[in-house]
Amino acid sequence: LAGPLMAQVFRLKFVQLVKEMKLYLLRCVDKGQDFNITLAIKTNILTSGLRYCLATGNWGDQKKASSAKAGVSQVLNRYTYASTLSHLRRTNTPIGRDGKIAKPRQLHNTHWGLVCPAETPEGQACGLVKNLSLMCYVSVGTPGEPLTDFMRQRGMDLLEEYDPVLEPKSTKVFINGTWVGVHKNAGQLTETLRSLRRKGLLSFEVTIIRDVREREIRVFTDAGRVCRPLFVVDNKPDSAERGSLVLKQDQVAKLHQDQEAAASLRGVSEEDRAEHTYGWMGLVNDGVVEYLEPEEEETAM
Repeated sequence: LAGPLMAQVFRLKFVQLVKEMKLYLLRCVDKGQDFNITLAIKTNILTSGLRYCLATGNWGDQKKASSAKAGVSQVLNRYTYASTLSHLRRTNTPIGRDGKIAKPRQLHNTHWGLVCPAETPEGQACGLVKNLSLMCYVSVGTPGEPLTDFMRQRGMDLLEEYDPVLEPKSTKVFINGTWVGVHKNAGQLTETLRSLRRKGLLSFEVTIIRDVREREIRVFTDAGRVCRPLFVVDNKPDSAERGSLVLKQDQVAKLHQDQEAAASLRGVSEEDRAEHTYGWMGLVNDGVVEYLEPEEEETAM
């Protein structure tokens, strides 16, 4: 994603700026001069660093250009409107184009609903340059620490307190790939987290995977994961609507009202429009639509 990439360059350049500032202050102390803050902060370090990365596409430090990633920023394709939209959704697999390996180029089951199976260039880049499908969404990321605190209040034992001899059948809990603790009742914890996500109390981007075979619960909140929206089916055992979609006529009526109100909201900013309309996020917040990533899809049925 663009945000973390820009943050990476900014961090590098900010560290360089602080280092230059420190050297200037040390020189002033050695010579017994007064500090001048305008001379201490070199304003062009950040600007030139970001400008170099965006202009050349070499992502990283200018001095270590050989180790930097190439082709990260590109000039947006403006041949036609369709080609512009296509370029904005393009993904690249960082594998050498000259290799004759077929496996990375082939379609995989996990691409279903996330990657277009047809749109890929001919020739060397075939199957390596792909395009995201229309409904595919890339997660922006949320902090994982609040979830650790929440699960601890819901009976999760932290890793430091866990004794494998006393509780050999406990389920491991991972947050963003880090083993944070164990839980005795994995099914209840998974259901609680899923219901919170459907109520909008947890971010809709959060992925909750329960692997029964491996006795693991994997929760992901980080950026850069691809998900797709799916309709939620009511599967509560005591529900009268069991087996049918959570989507009801009330929500459909609200979407129709949005269409009628669209003319009066012309020229209004996106934030203001979101306040006055039900829209797509209304469906997500009501738990009618849920974003799932391929790994969670496998445990969804």
